[in-house]
Amino acid sequence: MEEKEKVIVAQGMGICYDFSQKKDDFQSLIFNLSFRKKEEAFWALKDITFSAYAGELLGIIGGNGAGKTTLCKVISGIIQPDHGDIQVGAKVSALLSMGTGFDSRLSGKDNIYLNGMMLGMTKKKVKEFYNEIYEFSGIGQFIHEPVKNYSSGMKARLGFSVAAMLNPEILVLDEALSTGDLEFQGRASEKVKELIKTARMVIVVSHNSDFIEENCTRAIWINQGKIEAEGDPVEVSRRYKESVPESSKKKKKVLNLTETKANIKENVVLKASNIGVKFKVGKKDFWSLKGVSFSVKEGEIVGIIGHNGAGKSTLCRAISGIYKPDEGRIRALGKTTALLSLGTGFNRQLSGRDNIRLTGMMMGISKKKIDQVQDQVIEFSGLNSHIDKPIKDYSSGMKAKLGFSIAAVLEPELFIIDEALTAGDMAFKEKASERIQKMIHTAKAVMVVTHNTNFVENVCTRALWFEKGHLVFDGDPKEAVKRYKESTKKNKKREKLKQSEFKTTEAGKKFWKGYNNNVYSDIS
Repeated sequence: MEEKEKVIVAQGMGICYDFSQKKDDFQSLIFNLSFRKKEEAFWALKDITFSAYAGELLGIIGGNGAGKTTLCKVISGIIQPDHGDIQVGAKVSALLSMGTGFDSRLSGKDNIYLNGMMLGMTKKKVKEFYNEIYEFSGIGQFIHEPVKNYSSGMKARLGFSVAAMLNPEILVLDEALSTGDLEFQGRASEKVKELIKTARMVIVVSHNSDFIEENCTRAIWINQGKIEAEGDPVEVSRRYKESVPESSKKKKKVLNLTETKANIKENVVLKASNIGVKFKVGKKDFWSLKGVSFSVKEGEIVGIIGHNGAGKSTLCRAISGIYKPDEGRIRALGKTTALLSLGTGFNRQLSGRDNIRLTGMMMGISKKKIDQVQDQVIEFSGLNSHIDKPIKDYSSGMKAKLGFSIAAVLEPELFIIDEALTAGDMAFKEKASERIQKMIHTAKAVMVVTHNTNFVENVCTRALWFEKGHLVFDGDPKEAVKRYKESTKKNKKREKLKQSEFKTTEAGKKFWKGYNNNVYSDIS
């Protein structure tokens, strides 16, 4: 290693958050008049020393709150060390979470230019890469829609495509692929490997130890702000897994989940009748959902699967009342609590503790009830000393932990979860899965959008598979997963053939020259 070029060198580096000195906005100050707590300094990173080399695909693993995101922010130059030093010898392009830097009011196309220029590219350079970014993202017609209408998976696709396609010197990916579907995760993994040929190095933060073992050339395990191990990815991953509590360890490379023993009753708690939701894309109507009908019985845990953009998030928003169906009707018998993405509804300036109260009150829970369960929420989340830190300093995994813990402990009647657990670490995902299974005794029903097929097969009592806004399968979870995976393989082969044939046509040649940013969408 010492013979290779050192691109990053950190010596005794530390990051300290001194909350007693922080400057709050007016809203935070007013809130703290009612809920004030003495806050102390916290070392998110302490005595970090390591080197990263040219040509590496470096994996970083560790539990939520271990300091992984903080390290990425230091490497990216977003925050400076309070102790020690770090030298980064190349330009960094960072995708620290899905949709980082996106303006939700602008279209996907506008955000490509915005993000590209934020990464230091000229508008002319971004234009050269626009078609390639657009094609790889697979956003389709939604490229002209405001990002606020995107699902978490669509944001992840677009964010990765921008960061990876603009020829970065150092690419930092912090859990940026966790919400991608099976097909996109495969393509993104291949793209990361390709980048090593042109980029100086790639850094990937992931809770997916299989990805770290199979793709990375070296790995670092961070625990409680310190480096516990570094070196061979398989060995580092093994040591990390051994540190996880026995009940949360992996078994045969999948979460050790037991099948749900449900007591499904005959009474229907949710009924969707021929619902359709449409968006204006340019001058045309785009149906995100069309002709969808199903019912959910009390005691069911329903898994919702499908590719990014299939209509899953739109369905959750329609059930939650955020979208009003343009066709059909949804009828829910019971109060619906929705966790539509990690950190939804959080006030970034307030602490995790304050957000427990704020979120609970937004859910219509009395202050007395919130105070009674607050300690349970904190204990379940496992955030401990982090609970009094501002949400803006939380990693994506920490937000996921807190959001789920608040919703689960407050025992909703109908619980909707849309990809809110993807950023959680191994231990928390299993604990959350067990909690969902227990909730069937208190909640009327639980609906979970996820790309974790193992979760669907073992935890869910039923699965809905969506494709292009249509419900294509409703039934046994194992059968749904089997058909979904088979479809993914077929689509991958079909797409490769389509791209190969397309490049030989006149339209395809013009497309690759990038003479017109709207050519591909017109052709497709």
